[in-house]
Amino acid sequence: MPVGKDGWFEAGRPIRVEGGLRARSRRGSIGERWWSRRFIDLLERVCDPGRLSRGRAYARAGQVLGLDVGPGAVRARVQGSRREPYQVSAEIQAYDEREWDAVTSALDGRALYRAKLLAGEMPPEIEEVFHDCGLPLFPDEGALEMSCSCPDWGFPCKHLSAVLYLLAEAFDDDPFLVLAWRGMPRDALLEALRAAPAPADAAAAGAAPPDVEDVPFAARLADPAAFYEAGASAARLRERTPGIEPPPDLLLRALDPPPVKARHIPVLDLLRPAYRRLGEAVTGPRTPGEPSP
Repeated sequence: MPVGKDGWFEAGRPIRVEGGLRARSRRGSIGERWWSRRFIDLLERVCDPGRLSRGRAYARAGQVLGLDVGPGAVRARVQGSRREPYQVSAEIQAYDEREWDAVTSALDGRALYRAKLLAGEMPPEIEEVFHDCGLPLFPDEGALEMSCSCPDWGFPCKHLSAVLYLLAEAFDDDPFLVLAWRGMPRDALLEALRAAPAPADAAAAGAAPPDVEDVPFAARLADPAAFYEAGASAARLRERTPGIEPPPDLLLRALDPPPVKARHIPVLDLLRPAYRRLGEAVTGPRTPGEPSP
């Protein structure tokens, strides 16, 4: 390998391979859906822009020979300038059975999210479900352990960057890979959601309306003084189960999402954490593992 004027080894040209994994994106950013862009944004905040650029070139040239996603680890082989491909890994914390029980229990209580997951969709709000359980869905800065067998002195190297960009595109194709990386394969999650009982209705939860005597309309007309009286006393109406506090982002959920994005992320996905922080500023943060309202 030739040595440059500054004393550093100059990188040789990578050995071209046939049948490697090739990024679909030919230019610009990689990652199309909100979950893949969230991951890419993390990389672009903490990684060297030059090495990420070379990693995109590797990903688009098909230099990655294989990509395997398992609980807590992504492993791949990348063909560089040497004969033997480099071994690359990216590791995060895989949640244990107790932690996943907390997540699935929280999802059981949210019929809309549960229905979307069972239909193969990834609701943006699932990130908040993990947050409310005290478990981040995406790795925080410093929580992603990466390694490569290459001799490059920079970090992350272009081989790692190529793998991470292809991982983002794999997330686009199958969002359940994000959950599998955290330790819950798709089939196991869907089985747990299907096996859970349906959320209790208002009557089963003790929130049934008070028993009000049904007086025929004709009988009320016969007694004008009692026509406008309530069917139940005010005291009985006050004896109600306390209402559930609405989530801070209720307004965002009720409105139609505007067709506005920032760095490929829908603006509502960016506003939800801000609304949640505003709510916590008023009511105080929830204890990790405590279900959200």
